[in-house]
Amino acid sequence: MTLPSAADEMSALLAQVGRASRAYYDLDAPEISDEEYDLLFRKLQALERAHPELADPSSPTLRVGGTIASALPKARHAVPMLSLDNAFSADELAAWFEKITKVDARVATAPITVEVKIDGAALSLTYEDGALVRGVTRGDGSEGEEITGTGRAIDDIPLRLAGAGWPRRMEVRGEVYIAKAPFARVNHAREAAGLELLQNPRNAAAGALRQLDPSEARRRRLQFFAYQVVPLEGGWPVALHHDALTQLAAWGFPVAPGWEVCDSLAAVQRVIATWGERIRTLPFDADGLVIKVDAFRLQDELGVIGGRVPRWAIARKFPAESAFTRLVAIEVNIGRTGALAPTAILEPVRVGGATVSRATLHNEEIIAQRDVRIGDMVEVIRSGEVIPKVLGPDRSKRTGAEVPWVAPTHCPVCHTPLVKSEGEVNRYCPNAHCPGRAYEGLVHFASRGGMDITGLGPERLEQMLEAGLIRDAADLYALTPEMLRPVEGFAEQSAQALVMAIAESRGRPLRALLVALGLRHVGAAAAKTLARAFGTLPALRAADAEALEALEGIGPTIAGSVAGFLRDPDNRLLLDRLEGAGVALQESAVAGRGPRPLAGLRFVLTGSLPTLTRPDATARIEAAGGTVTSSVSKKTDVVVAGADAGGKRTKAEQLGVAIIDEAELLRRLAPGT
Repeated sequence: MTLPSAADEMSALLAQVGRASRAYYDLDAPEISDEEYDLLFRKLQALERAHPELADPSSPTLRVGGTIASALPKARHAVPMLSLDNAFSADELAAWFEKITKVDARVATAPITVEVKIDGAALSLTYEDGALVRGVTRGDGSEGEEITGTGRAIDDIPLRLAGAGWPRRMEVRGEVYIAKAPFARVNHAREAAGLELLQNPRNAAAGALRQLDPSEARRRRLQFFAYQVVPLEGGWPVALHHDALTQLAAWGFPVAPGWEVCDSLAAVQRVIATWGERIRTLPFDADGLVIKVDAFRLQDELGVIGGRVPRWAIARKFPAESAFTRLVAIEVNIGRTGALAPTAILEPVRVGGATVSRATLHNEEIIAQRDVRIGDMVEVIRSGEVIPKVLGPDRSKRTGAEVPWVAPTHCPVCHTPLVKSEGEVNRYCPNAHCPGRAYEGLVHFASRGGMDITGLGPERLEQMLEAGLIRDAADLYALTPEMLRPVEGFAEQSAQALVMAIAESRGRPLRALLVALGLRHVGAAAAKTLARAFGTLPALRAADAEALEALEGIGPTIAGSVAGFLRDPDNRLLLDRLEGAGVALQESAVAGRGPRPLAGLRFVLTGSLPTLTRPDATARIEAAGGTVTSSVSKKTDVVVAGADAGGKRTKAEQLGVAIIDEAELLRRLAPGT
C-alpha cells in the first residue's frame, strides 16, 4: 500500500471508529456490533504499526495499552483531593451559608454555582503542554494509585487537549462513571457468560479503575465528567469556577449537564427544588448537587477545614432510595475491636440500583429504640456506596408473629462472656485472641483504608485462616507462593501476584499502618496527626498519654486508646514482628531524617507567591517539620503572605501573628545559608 493510500485508509478508519465510539458512549445507540468494532480497531492498529509516521496522537488505539500491570504504583497529589460536607435539607444548606458568610461577608453577594453530583469514582488527570501524562485515583485524598493506562482507555478523556489557553502543567479532576444503559448491557453480557453480576455502577466504575488490565475500562464502558482545573505551572487567568467549566468543555472534556450560576442563596434553593425528580431521569447515577462559591479568590480565603473539607463547597444530598422487605433474621458478628455487630438478614430487595440481602442494624440500643423485630417488614435505605441500613419497621404490617430480638450474652465465636462498659452502646468480646476479632482485624488491615493490599479480600483471608497459614497481620509477610498454591483458587500466577502485593504494602507510610492496626477511636485524621507529629513508630511508642493529648485533635479518648494499645504486651510483640518483616515504621522515606528547622510551627499561606506554588510551599514546610493550616487563629505561628493576600493577612495583623514573605520563608527553610 502506498503512503497516500495508507493515509487515506487510516483517516477513514479513524472516522469510523470515532463515530462508532460516540454512538455507543454519548448517544447510547450502538451502530455496529462489538465484533465489527473490534475488526475496525485491529485494522487501524495494523496500519499504525506499518506506518508509525502517519499515526494520529489522539488515535483511539492509544487508549488500550497491551501491558497489564503487576501492581498499581502509589502517587501523591500535588494538591490534596478534598471531601465534601453534606447538607440534607434546605435548613442545613442555609446554616452552611450563614457560617461561611460570617467567615467572609463577601459571600452574601458572591455568585454561587450549582452542579450535578455524579455518583462515580474521583480521578485526577495530569496534563503537560496539553498532553495527558498521568492519571491517579483519589485514594485517601493525599495519595492515590496511578492508573494512567486505564485513563487512556476511557474515550471521554482527551489524550491531547483541543483549543489553547491551558496552563503548561495542570491537573484536571472529575468523576469516572458507568451510565445506566451501558451498565445494564454489561451485566446482561456477564449473566449470559455465567459471571457474577456487578452490584451497582459506582462500585463497578471504581473497581474497573483499579483493575491491573486497562482493557477492563473499555469492557465496562467507563465514562468521565470533568469538574475542576488545578493549575500547577504556567499562567491561567480564569477567576471563576463556572468559567473553568466552560473552558474544560472547550478543551474537549465532557462536563455534567445542567450547571447554573446563582446570585443568592434563595436562587440556589429554587434551583435545587427543580432537581428533586429530574435528577432520577438522568442517564447516569447522581445523588445530589454540589454548591460552590464561584470566585477562586474567595474560595482561597475561605480555606479548608481540618485539611480535608473545603469551607467553600457543600453537597446538597437528596433522600436516598429506600424499599420495604422482610427481616428474616439477625446475625451477630464480632468486629475487629471486639464490638458486637448485629446484621439484618433480609429477603432480597432492589435498593439504590443494587440487590440488598444484608443491612446494618448498628447496635442493640438502636434495635430496642426502634422496636425492630424478627419477621417485621422493615424499611431499608441505601445511597451510593454507603452500607445498607435498616431505618425501622412498618408496624401497620405486623401480624403478631414477629419476635423481639435478644442480644447474646456470650461471644458467638469464642463463647467468652461479653462485657458492656458504662456509657458504651455496644457489648464487647474482651478476648484479644478471639478468632472473630482476628478475622475482622485482618480484613481491616488489608483494606483500602489500611495497608491497601490488592487482591487480599475477606474470602481469601478466611481461606488462609482456615488453612492455618496466618494468625495475625505479621504472618502475611511470611507467605510465599508455594504456601498459597494448595489453597483453593490459587494458581501460580495469582499466588505470585498476591505475595508481590503484600510485599509492596511494606512501604506504606506510618499513617496507613496506624489505621490498619485498628486502634479504637483512631481514624485517618488522627493517624495522620500522630504520624506527622512523631515521624516514626518507635518515637510514638515512647510517648505517654500526656504527650499524645497535647496534640491538636487528639483528645483524652484517642490518647488513652493509643497509649493502652502500645502498652499491651501482645500488641508490642506484633509491632516487633511487623518491624522484623520489613514493614516501614516511619511516615515517609525522609521522616525523622535531615534538618527540620520549622518543627512544631504552624503556617498559613495566603496570596500569590513570586516563585512557589501553594503545593510546593506546603510540601517544603511540611518536609521541614512545619504544619500548614487553612485559616489564621491564635495558634498560628507564621503567615506567609504574597500578592493580594487579603483577609488572612489582616487577621494575622489583628492577632499579632508574624507575617513573612517568600524570601524569608526560603531563608528559614535553609538555615545557615
